[in-house]
Amino acid sequence: MKVTGFSIVRNALTFDYPIVEAIQSVLPLCDEFVVAVGKSDDDTLALIQGIGSDKIRIIETVWDDSLRTGGQVLAVETNKALAAVSADTDWAFYIQGDEVLHERYIPVVRQAMEQYLDQPIVEGLLFNYLHFYGSYRYIGDSPRWYRHEIRVIRNTGHVTAYRDAQGFRTIDNQKLRVKLIDAYIYHYGWVKPPEVQKHKLAGTQRFWNGDQQIEQAHQTLSDFDYSTIDALAEFKDTQPAVMQPRIKAQNWQFDFDIREKRYSAKNQLKTFVERLTGWRMGEYRNYKLLR
Repeated sequence: MKVTGFSIVRNALTFDYPIVEAIQSVLPLCDEFVVAVGKSDDDTLALIQGIGSDKIRIIETVWDDSLRTGGQVLAVETNKALAAVSADTDWAFYIQGDEVLHERYIPVVRQAMEQYLDQPIVEGLLFNYLHFYGSYRYIGDSPRWYRHEIRVIRNTGHVTAYRDAQGFRTIDNQKLRVKLIDAYIYHYGWVKPPEVQKHKLAGTQRFWNGDQQIEQAHQTLSDFDYSTIDALAEFKDTQPAVMQPRIKAQNWQFDFDIREKRYSAKNQLKTFVERLTGWRMGEYRNYKLLR
């Protein structure tokens, strides 16, 4: 069984992406790892080169900044990385630059890859998600956060990144048939120094034409205001080992009263139903879940 990881990155230092930790977290599962490094305004290329693993293969790309609809450029770049995955790869593991796999889930993922290797009906593996917000102490606690996404795909040559590359579909736009596995992706896209978070939002909003709400709400502030979130829960488990140096270096303070739940009327209903039944009303599912 051959496994190849793949990812994209641009301006990782400027926007404080934990891309090194992301790559390192899945390297133990991979025989090789393809990183599409976009032409950057900082030393992102040197950062990736500095990881120093002979598994890593870098392809240098140039992002088309004219692709401003729905994050399309992210899918284009992801497909460049996917196209560079070796043809004899069985499974391709996609990890985004602000995502990390906890080391405790490496055996779980490997076992699932082996279990479904000879079952072609299984086109991908679906992961659970934890979305950290404001600091490493808190996770999102409302229906605004997606619960699952595909991160391992069978390398058939007939799969493509979908929309803004949050997930995948077949090249003829069919949802992938997937198995949900007992593993979590830790998403850190909303954990940055407040001034960097504002800078990142301003720098990336251009990839979502018309999606200006967050940036407009904070454009008059010197720093991003994390306190406007609706609901958080305290994270009481362990963080991935690769994240420990970054966590220890946190240089800002964010505190939130987790008893405070400022749900909209719609999300209040969704939350009540989900906690009662486990079912989330109106949940977006870009996959076909195999039982």
